[in-house]
This record gives sequence, structure tokens and C-alpha cells, in this order.
Amino acid sequence: MKQQLRPLFDQVVIKELEPDRVRRSGLLLPPGEHETPPQHGIVLAVGPGDHVVFSGSAGVWVDVEEERLLVCRVGQLLGVLEELDERSEEGRLGGGSVAGTSE
Repeated sequence: MKQQLRPLFDQVVIKELEPDRVRRSGLLLPPGEHETPPQHGIVLAVGPGDHVVFSGSAGVWVDVEEERLLVCRVGQLLGVLEELDERSEEGRLGGGSVAGTSE
């Protein structure tokens, strides 16, 4: 019989993505640093599909159907990682004008 983990109350279930320990500068963070870098995962329950960022100390890890899943409170999520196209990225970086302002 196949199993599925259903969260209760304000919990979410997250499938961990491969941890990224390489910084943009090219610096590789060794395991066991005093501060764990934020981790990434995909929300499987409560807003399925969102790519979220969470701290290394968030929630509890469980194994279900040979998958490592994180169960944590919604409030422990740091944010949703979103893909931006080039045009919207230019606007965010000051290339566009802000609505409601005069230049």
C-alpha cells in the first residue's frame, strides 16, 4: 500500500532539493559551518509546487516512500523562490519607472 504524508493544522510537507553550498562568489561552504545556509525544497502539500527557502533548523525530517520530507510550520518558511523573466528583472533593478510617480 502506497503512503502519503498529509500535514495537520498549519504544517506543510516539503521535499528537499539538493543543498547548494556554493555561493555566487564561488566559495564552497564546508559541511558543519557554525551557521547552516538556507535550504531549498518543493511544497508537496499546502500550495503544491512552490519552491521555498527554509532554515536548516526548520521542522522535522521524516522518510516516506524512500523520500526525505520536511514537515514544518508555515511560519518557518523564509520565502518563495520565483523565476523572473529578463523584462521584469530590469524593472526591479531600477531600469523601469515606479507606477504613480512622476519623473
